[in-house]
Amino acid sequence: MRKLLALAASLTAGALMMATPASAETVRFWYHFDNPDNPMTDLIETFETANPGITIEAENIPWNSYYDSLYTAIVGGNAPDAGMVKLFAQPRLMEMGALEPLDDRIAAWAGKDDLLDNILAINAGSDGKQYYLPVQYVVLYLYYRPDMFAELGIEVPTTCDEFRDAAMKLTRDTDGDGQIDVYGFGFRGGKGGHDHWLTMALPGVPDGLEGDGLTSDEAVAANQWVIDLFQKDKVFPPSAPNDGFQEIIAGFKQGRTAMTIHHIGSSAGMVEALGDKVSAAPVPVCGDGAWTAYGDESLAVFSASENKDAAWKWISFLAEGNNNVLFNKATGQLTVTKSGSQDWDLHEKRFVDATVASLPFAAVLPASPATSDFVNVVWPTSMQRALNGEITAAEMMAEIQGLFAN
Repeated sequence: MRKLLALAASLTAGALMMATPASAETVRFWYHFDNPDNPMTDLIETFETANPGITIEAENIPWNSYYDSLYTAIVGGNAPDAGMVKLFAQPRLMEMGALEPLDDRIAAWAGKDDLLDNILAINAGSDGKQYYLPVQYVVLYLYYRPDMFAELGIEVPTTCDEFRDAAMKLTRDTDGDGQIDVYGFGFRGGKGGHDHWLTMALPGVPDGLEGDGLTSDEAVAANQWVIDLFQKDKVFPPSAPNDGFQEIIAGFKQGRTAMTIHHIGSSAGMVEALGDKVSAAPVPVCGDGAWTAYGDESLAVFSASENKDAAWKWISFLAEGNNNVLFNKATGQLTVTKSGSQDWDLHEKRFVDATVASLPFAAVLPASPATSDFVNVVWPTSMQRALNGEITAAEMMAEIQGLFAN
């Protein structure tokens, strides 16, 4: 009997060992989704079914603390295996040695030829290597209220002068109580609002952010023009210095602002709230040209990962065909695949048209380690202080130039 029990125990243990793959790996993945309609559970289930030796632990990190958390985790030796990343962070992550080169993996990947033309080139590192695998993209444009424009008999602005004029006319007391209840433009003065500011101010900067012209008369005047929109013209809501993404979108949906800047990711919510009382157009031309942000989101494998092959399988899965379409149904942005683009029906045509019309002057921020500090610390802090009258337009530009000069 003892021999039979021992044999049974041995067979049971052997069966358990066979049921658990010897190469079982866990991939820690960080991402950020604002949308409560989160498909990550379904994507993980599909992936793990196809890859029984790999378990995905996905953590949704709040956007406002995403990069602070990521940098801290990397420095502390607790980085995830893979995560969502933006181009502005690439120089710093490269400088930290935190990114795994993906060139060989991408070259051997069956999904490479389905990626949109030139999207890998846009995402390349400053050394020409590929560290990012694109997963979605957008271009920022102007959201506006066509009903309000029609009511006042004004045209959609195509220049900054026209923009200011329209914003001043749209800023008004609509219910006669003596208080302004509609503002011309919802300006994002908090973190992430650098794209609003760059659209209006950067065309007035002779050499861009990395040149030595940020403190030139032209650049200071361009910055002062933006500040005056708030301080003198009062076409931004009083809350603008602290407003972030949620505030500018809510203000527009609720009719407190007549224009704002964001991308196609917000279009579904805008239509749900406003129907045909929302439309889109390219941002206005300011100074000698137009500038708008190419909004990227990519995936990376971090160099400290002990499960790089498994991490690559996971991120390449998210960038492929129907998986990428499902991913972008939650984020509301655009698929990076040709196959997914053919029957794209997630956005109404007017918003897609505004995106395409903006591509000729869309750009990314400089591939500089200073860019991350500009986005996360220096710009929001200095912009808030300038709007509140704590520093001058010239002092703000000097702070930004000092960052990129170092």
